[in-house]
Amino acid sequence: MCKDIFSTHFQTKSMLCKRTRFHILIFSLILSLPSTSYGSHSLSLLSTYIQGITEFPKFSYITTLDDITVGYYNSEIYIPKGNMTNEDDVIESGYIKGISDYMYKSFMRRSALLKNYSQTESLCVYQTVVVCELLELDNPGKMIIKDAAGGCTTDELSYFNNIFTYTVTVNVTQEVLKPHLEESKQEFAKIFYPICITTLRNYLKKRGGQVNRRITPNFRLTKKTNSDSGRSRVSCLASGFYPRHINLILFRDGQPVSDHEITGGDLLPNADGTYQMRKSLEISAADKHKYTCSVTHLTLDVTLESVSSEPFKSAILSVLIVFGLLFGTGIVI
Repeated sequence: MCKDIFSTHFQTKSMLCKRTRFHILIFSLILSLPSTSYGSHSLSLLSTYIQGITEFPKFSYITTLDDITVGYYNSEIYIPKGNMTNEDDVIESGYIKGISDYMYKSFMRRSALLKNYSQTESLCVYQTVVVCELLELDNPGKMIIKDAAGGCTTDELSYFNNIFTYTVTVNVTQEVLKPHLEESKQEFAKIFYPICITTLRNYLKKRGGQVNRRITPNFRLTKKTNSDSGRSRVSCLASGFYPRHINLILFRDGQPVSDHEITGGDLLPNADGTYQMRKSLEISAADKHKYTCSVTHLTLDVTLESVSSEPFKSAILSVLIVFGLLFGTGIVI
């Protein structure tokens, strides 16, 4: 199905749209964004065009600094989100209108070309995500633009150090591809990349304290027995931490438990802007192994231990506050 979907300006033999829930599409695309490491930052714009009748705006986009939503466009006006200070100078109003018009016209072209091939579909959803990043020491990083239709990525263009990389998942001839690609390269290098990097720097001046904050995770290792089956579930949970980068490992007798035995492990958001992660393992009533959980985060390094014939209990091995300070300054002992 995905390989038969029309990509940004390209026509394929079979063009079909999926009836897919709007919020599921947004969630899946956000999770597919590149994850920046600590010390680097990203700015992303996720735009959506809906062909059909829904309770959502026909055209909209959200702007995100790292993992924090900083703005929303609802087809009529750009609305700043969560700002504690005036951010009118972060991006020029002319840029907002220009970007909005460009994205909308691009979606309209894709929709018009698909219309003849999807008469039976009452709802079609198209999305584009644009991401740029600043690396450590304020060095400009990669910029990526990714298109999707019906929940499937159709093509991706990346730009870094004056080098373009293009990947397409639909059948497109070079004759059709080349003019579009050359046009996109010029737009990337001369317009979108400079604007994105400048806007990212401006947002960091306003919200640096918000995206650079550090919050220690709450953690626990638990064992819960199912009275019906007699089996137990060993779970390790880390919650309430920021930034989002964390390493959570379950051990059996000192050895990491294989990933295929573990359920969970997804990074999930909390309502307060922090994150949580849980990993669980089903064990039999006769299981006598010793299970531990290792949680590594920028703010601390913790191991939770279980002791045979005793309830699970926590043992904090070390809270590396000094490590956190040295990490931030780049000092190595």
